[in-house]
Amino acid sequence: MISHVRPCLGVCAFLLAIDAAAQTFPPANPFMGPPGTATMHANAASSDATTNPGPGSGPVSIINTNYGAVFPTILMGSDGLIVSVATRLENRTPYVYLLDPTTLESLATPMELVRSTTSELAGGIYSYLDNDDRLVLVNANGFLQRISHTQAAGGSWSLNVESSVQIGYPDVVGLVPDYQGRVWFATAQGTSAGSGAVVGYYDPSTEQTAHVTLPAGEQVANSISSSPAGVAVASTAALYMFNAGTNAPEQLWRETYDAGPARKPGQLSWGTGATPAFFGPTNGYEYLTITDNAAPQENILVYQTSSGALVGSVPFLTAGVNSGNEDAAIAVGNSIYYPSTYGYPYPPSAESGPSDPASAPFVGGMQRVDVLPDGSLHTVWSNNTITSAAEPRLSVFDNLIYTMSVDTNTRVYSMITIDPDTGAVLSSTPYGSSSGDNPLQMVSMISPDGVLYQGTEHGLIRVEAVPEPSTYALLGISAVALGAYVLRRRRLS
Repeated sequence: MISHVRPCLGVCAFLLAIDAAAQTFPPANPFMGPPGTATMHANAASSDATTNPGPGSGPVSIINTNYGAVFPTILMGSDGLIVSVATRLENRTPYVYLLDPTTLESLATPMELVRSTTSELAGGIYSYLDNDDRLVLVNANGFLQRISHTQAAGGSWSLNVESSVQIGYPDVVGLVPDYQGRVWFATAQGTSAGSGAVVGYYDPSTEQTAHVTLPAGEQVANSISSSPAGVAVASTAALYMFNAGTNAPEQLWRETYDAGPARKPGQLSWGTGATPAFFGPTNGYEYLTITDNAAPQENILVYQTSSGALVGSVPFLTAGVNSGNEDAAIAVGNSIYYPSTYGYPYPPSAESGPSDPASAPFVGGMQRVDVLPDGSLHTVWSNNTITSAAEPRLSVFDNLIYTMSVDTNTRVYSMITIDPDTGAVLSSTPYGSSSGDNPLQMVSMISPDGVLYQGTEHGLIRVEAVPEPSTYALLGISAVALGAYVLRRRRLS
């Protein structure tokens, strides 16, 4: 394998490290694996930003695999192996995969989980790696499980359920540890018709589960987030902050938002499409952000984490054209970035209820908003030509946003890089054009050694930088050998 060696190794790395340090992240959650790779949205705060370097905006090599499964959850622990939860298309059942990070080949027999009968997002899709590299999930029978992977003396790998605790709630769509080690969860719906979703936690120190029920009719359709200040949950009607009370979750505050008249096309459910994300320039979690679902003009909302007070709102892109969102924000420092999913054609089985309007063309778009020192919100840029088909991720080391785009005319999918300072698209590399190459607005993961992994409708792709010519001589590699390497690595299926 060719090692990833970056040009301008000394001075550039130093300058990029200074820029990365200027971006304030929340403290790492001590009960999670490595920041950036241990959970779907990069960290417990759901920042969708990482200090890991990505493959960059130069030439890249791409492996495109077909597992016949949708890969929304791609995680990596301290050992560098990929742990994923993917739903097989043949039986709509989630499986745990252990994959080689270089070849994407399966290292162990995939572990079948319990299929949910209530939600395609339940049953383990929202999961994380703990500080011992164990996958933590709640299966569709309501068991909180920790799944480890071990290697036998002969070299073979296996996946093993290390612990399994019945918490009583099988419909979990949000899962995150708080900073004291409690495992918080949120269910998609209530335990009976019309009742509100359940928010609760399992405390390993007492082996007890505690919960509260949200107001009647409120559902949870996105992941949940934590910071040292508490746990944030966005329902289909309000944004909440919770802490652990004496015997049950304590609601610190609740703020309603404009949920609109119905689900928009390009959204999976009614209400906000955003996982709440903590961010801030001082400690990394002064603020929380979501989008509302106001019609026809959606808004980007920012709240004070401490009180729930609305810092401000900014109109999101263009009403009736691309003002709709089903993705979490990139949120770091004093900046937030939201892509448009308005009109994005999700599989009908993933959508909940009719949309208004019934359909709309997907035109894309992305917007950056900063919280200024005086507390006001300012739109730095908006770019209506970015057709992001995946949830973007920011590398503060590279100062690049990575995502997958789709050409709405040719249906060719490409990995693109975006300048976070200007919104300009800097590079675009096609990787496929079949329906199985659709990234379905799922989020990527960037590993510490600069490789990007992205789930697709049929599998996952691996994107790695190709060394520049000045680096070839350093490595003693001929152009012919490099060409053979790239051809071998680009396995489009």
